[in-house]
Amino acid sequence: MQRRLLLLSTAAVAAPLALSGCAGQNVADYAAEKPVLDLAQYFNGVVDAHGMFQDRSGKIVKRFTVVMHCQWTGNQGVLDEAFTYSDGSTERRIWRLTREADGRYTGTAGDVIGQAVGQVRGNAFRWNYTLALPVDGTVYHVDLDDWMYLMDERVMLNRATMRKFGVRLGEITLSFTKRLP
Repeated sequence: MQRRLLLLSTAAVAAPLALSGCAGQNVADYAAEKPVLDLAQYFNGVVDAHGMFQDRSGKIVKRFTVVMHCQWTGNQGVLDEAFTYSDGSTERRIWRLTREADGRYTGTAGDVIGQAVGQVRGNAFRWNYTLALPVDGTVYHVDLDDWMYLMDERVMLNRATMRKFGVRLGEITLSFTKRLP
């Protein structure tokens, strides 16, 4: 009987601790992190990126490079992305971003459904949007939870989780390198 009570009390203490790990990260958690990310400053000029998509089993399905030509005028930014995939195919996405109050951003692109929304805090940027993703002749609407972390004045790391109907399809990992003048 004592053993059962001990197991129950241990489980009662452990359950909230285990569940707290499921809460996920919040952009506010990075408010004190340095260097502070200024999207208009970082994404201004030419930025190169190398990335990959891993399916939910962890298998690398696609590798790619991106050359981004970025320009800001006031609170309006344009990020012109030219993708080249490892199979030789290419793609272009032009983001139009707007800096809002309190570190918030909105954005649109030709293959983004509706409006992307994001927020910067400290060195981190969280960006959420729905992408129209063509796969074998069919277009799927997938949700991206995109996190970027500024490492220094040139390097930013990016990790995005792709979901459909709440089911994790895979992850995208990128390394951005800003070209210095």
